[in-house]
Order: sequence, then C-alpha cells, then structure tokens
Amino acid sequence: MTKKELITLIMIIVILIILNVVNYVRRENMKKSYVILVEEAAIQVSINSAGTEELEDLPGIGPELAHRIVTYRSGNGRFEKLEDLKEVKGIGDKLYSNILPYIKL
Repeated sequence: MTKKELITLIMIIVILIILNVVNYVRRENMKKSYVILVEEAAIQVSINSAGTEELEDLPGIGPELAHRIVTYRSGNGRFEKLEDLKEVKGIGDKLYSNILPYIKL
C-alpha cells in the first residue's frame, strides 16, 4: 500500500467516525426533544377558564384566535366537550389535533 493510499484510507475512516458521532448527537438531541414534548403535554390549558394569554401558549393559537375562543365562550357558554372547540372560526381538524394534547375542559 502506498503512502497516498494509506492517507486516503485514514481520511475515509476519520470522516466515517465524524459522521457516526454527528448522527449519535442528533439522535440524543431528538430523544431530549421528545421528552420535553411529552413533559409539556402534561401541562394542559382549560379551554373553559383560560384567558387569551394562556390560550396563546397553545401551538398554532395566536392573539386573534385566542380572542375568538374567549369571545365564543362568552357568547355560547362553557364548552361541553373538547371537540366543541372546532366550532370556533379558524380551528379546523388539523389545528384541533395539534392542540388536543394540551387542552382540557
């Protein structure tokens, strides 16, 4: 084996090691992100008593939509079931499924 071939082989091995380390770090970070998401899901917002600021903490709910939820609740009374939230203009199936782990009555 020539000196060039040996250097090339060593470079390939070093690159493979670096790629494995990067993949390992990425996997570990993804595990941590998942744990954080699961822990955050344990904290739920009551759609019957939360104010606009609390509702804005929900993923995909901005100030305008939070205001609509509070206004809808004021005009129609308490939500009887979580799915009633879809009656608020701007909350469709996709958004509802995204916030479902974070809400309660």
